[in-house]
Amino acid sequence: MRAYLASSIGVACTAALALPLAIYPGPAHARAERIAAPGSTQSLPLLPLAADGLDRSVTAPGGDAPGGDASAPAPAPADRGVAAPHVRPFSLVGVVWDQPSADLRGRVQVRTRAAGGAWSPWRELLPYGDEAPDPDSPELRGVRAHGGTAPLWVGESDGVQARVRPEGAVAADGSAGGGAGADPGASAGAGASADADGGAVADAGAGARAAALPSGLRLELIDPGEAPAPPPDRAVLRALPAHPVPTAGGAAPGARPSARPSAGSSGKPSWGPSGPSRWSARPSPGPSRPSIRPSKPSVRPSWPSRWSAKPSAPRPSRSSAEPLPYPSAHATHATPSTPPPDVLAEEATKANAARYSAPRPSIVTRAGWGADEKIRETGHVYSKTVKVAFIHHTVTGNKYSCSQAPSVLRSIYRYHVKSLGWRDYGYNFTIDKCGKIYEGRSGGVTKAVRGAHTLGFNTNSMGVAVLGTFSTKKPSAKAVKAIAKLTAWKLGLFKRNPRGTTHLVSGGGNKYKKGANVKLHVIAGHRDGFATECPGKDLYKKLGSVRKTAARLQGR
Repeated sequence: MRAYLASSIGVACTAALALPLAIYPGPAHARAERIAAPGSTQSLPLLPLAADGLDRSVTAPGGDAPGGDASAPAPAPADRGVAAPHVRPFSLVGVVWDQPSADLRGRVQVRTRAAGGAWSPWRELLPYGDEAPDPDSPELRGVRAHGGTAPLWVGESDGVQARVRPEGAVAADGSAGGGAGADPGASAGAGASADADGGAVADAGAGARAAALPSGLRLELIDPGEAPAPPPDRAVLRALPAHPVPTAGGAAPGARPSARPSAGSSGKPSWGPSGPSRWSARPSPGPSRPSIRPSKPSVRPSWPSRWSAKPSAPRPSRSSAEPLPYPSAHATHATPSTPPPDVLAEEATKANAARYSAPRPSIVTRAGWGADEKIRETGHVYSKTVKVAFIHHTVTGNKYSCSQAPSVLRSIYRYHVKSLGWRDYGYNFTIDKCGKIYEGRSGGVTKAVRGAHTLGFNTNSMGVAVLGTFSTKKPSAKAVKAIAKLTAWKLGLFKRNPRGTTHLVSGGGNKYKKGANVKLHVIAGHRDGFATECPGKDLYKKLGSVRKTAARLQGR
């Protein structure tokens, strides 16, 4: 009995000792269950620098204190800024204001402190009003919409300083504010000259008056968060050969009939790898339907199949009062040997356009780069077609690694939606320096999704942005090649020649007035539709070779 009791107590103690291990999982299990941290936005108001000693904290030289850069310009009475040496980690910065229609006539500068590291030099935030929804679109006129600068990728940081100097504001050191990113000569007013850094040095007798800054100026600090791991089958759209995928309503744009009937053809058109098959030479073994087939292939006229862009419907029975869809070998009435010339020309144009298609490149989906679908607006807005591909640079800087590209995209996405108030990510596609292509605005990569990328020309176009700034730095050869692959495929779906030209109607901008019918390259730079430096001098130079390569990929 004592032996039995001792053994029972031993079993109970062993179970009790094992119980905590089941309740509190070890570190390995905890890591497996970790939920990815969502992104976040910190918003800091930009206040007058002459108040509350902000001028001293932002511009005081020495040490690692905020603004500890002796080269920082002295503040002017109209300057606004903020000094935040200790904030939650962030990786992207931008400045926004209340009204999207208001212009920021001033120079915006920021410097950041790397997490656990040193302060960066002062850097400028560039204008962004040209990369936006169209002026009369609900997306830009909605209550959530705001004006803003271009965002800047700074990497993981935990301290920031920012200042905004209005145009014409003269500081104690004689420097004057200029438009951010503007041409130095243009931004400097009468009686002023440009300095080497793009600022403007005021003439002693200029007497310029500081421009009014828009209301609600604030600094946005974006943390991209961590993306949850997507299902393997949803992370990337794999590359496909140059065969369009059929849609529910029929052939995809550019579909070509197969030279041979598909296996199991039953007299009806069926979808093979290259599109709809031809009519089967053998009719289906229907129970009672009479068969109407030519006695010899040579007797059947050859022109009707070329005349029709789509396979004809099944022929009606002889009792039907409707005429046959194309001349039959048994027809008793005379038929013309060729279709009318105008029909021939139209069908030849369609056939030629359908001939040219390009393979679909590999595309990282929104799930693949970790887009938070809960922050965007539901639903989508579409155009009727895609006539032009506008090429952009994101002006977010070039200091990112390819492994960081998804984080950069998540940051820009959050800035577009949460800070600027847009319905979704602005660009339709984005390409990183390693040539990887990412799905942008949601709605379907094969569809004519209306984006927010080229003010005045977002309808019937698509926006392709290369991550980086290419005003003085050349884009990588991989990125340029990816532009050609992407545009060849997407424009081929809508039967566009990459080396051709077309017309778009302007929705209004600083280069073309609203309603103007503008001739554009099918592959165009942003500056072709708007007076802007985008996509950067060095990227814009590459567009000629992009058009040539894209046309070759289409088989032209």
